[in-house]
Order: sequence, then structure tokens, then C-alpha cells
Amino acid sequence: MFNDRSSLLAHLATRRSGKARDMIAPGPDAAELQEIIALSLRTPDHGKLAPWRIVTVAAEQREALAALLKQAWISENPGAAGMDLSALDQFAQQAPTLLVLLSTPVPGSKVPVWEQQMSAGAVGMNLLHAAHAHGYVGSWLTGWAAYNPHVAAAFGAGEGDTIVGYFFLGTAARELDERPRPEYDDVVGPWEI
Repeated sequence: MFNDRSSLLAHLATRRSGKARDMIAPGPDAAELQEIIALSLRTPDHGKLAPWRIVTVAAEQREALAALLKQAWISENPGAAGMDLSALDQFAQQAPTLLVLLSTPVPGSKVPVWEQQMSAGAVGMNLLHAAHAHGYVGSWLTGWAAYNPHVAAAFGAGEGDTIVGYFFLGTAARELDERPRPEYDDVVGPWEI
């Protein structure tokens, strides 16, 4: 099997998240999106449980998503009725492509729930890598809508399931900024016994 190390290193050195609100068309077409998702599933998965699900949100479903978010926000914040909730419309409408990743741990498995949740997180990172490899920019967002049980249930979350994040994919409207990264010595050190 061919392994182009220099290309992989360049990919890892250049991948960065973009702001979902700054993404423009085009986003991945149906075939590209299927390939991006298929690549994302090539992730560590102790026990081969596939403890995650990906939900695609089509362009024509974005208004329904905005309505769901508004309903959930008002349910959670009763005083919010009548407030300007246009930020929720903006959240639902940003970027050409939207995926919702759920962690769906398998109950009763010998594999600890934490490991299953980490596997779902690895799927999320792979989504960003696969999008980048296809020439798109990605953004992984959470916020209150990832933790609201009403919203999670609308995406098929059952008992013990959670939304890992909303993955927005598209084309960067401008050159992406490099963000500050941690200093190596601040986060890496020898084991001291």
C-alpha cells in the first residue's frame, strides 16, 4: 500500500478549523460527503462496537433545525419567549454542509463508556481531517444545543447518548488564521518516578 509520508505530514501541519459562519459554497457534494464520512469511521474502536452515529442535515432541513433550536431554547429559558433568537437561525443556516455526530455507547459492554466516547471523538477529528483532505474547511461546534436533551432526542439520541458536536463543512471565504498553539514543553514531559 502506498504511504506518502510527506503529504500526510503536510496535511497534519496545515489542517485548521474555520469559522462556520464564514464558510461559503461549495460544500462537499453527495459522493464527496459519503467518502468523508466513510473515512471518518476508520477510527480506533475497542470491541468493534461502532458507538457513534452521524446524522446529515440537508439544506432544506435547516429551517426545521432553527425551529427546533428555538423551541428547545425557550423550553430551557422560559423568559426567552419574545426575545430575538436570530442567532439560532444563523447557527442553523451557516456553512453548506452540516453533520451531527452522536456518541452512542453500547450498554453492558466490557468496553468502558469513556473509551466508547473517546472513539466517537476520534470520529469527529477524522471528519475534520477527511474534509481538509478533500479541500474543504470544517468546524466542530458544541454549545448549549449539544447538551440539550430535547435537541439530542430529535437527532435520535437514546438513554446515555449525547451529541458530540455539530460539524459544519464548506469552503473558506478567506485564508484561515493560524491560532496560538500550546508550547511543547508546557504539555509534554517525562514520567517522573
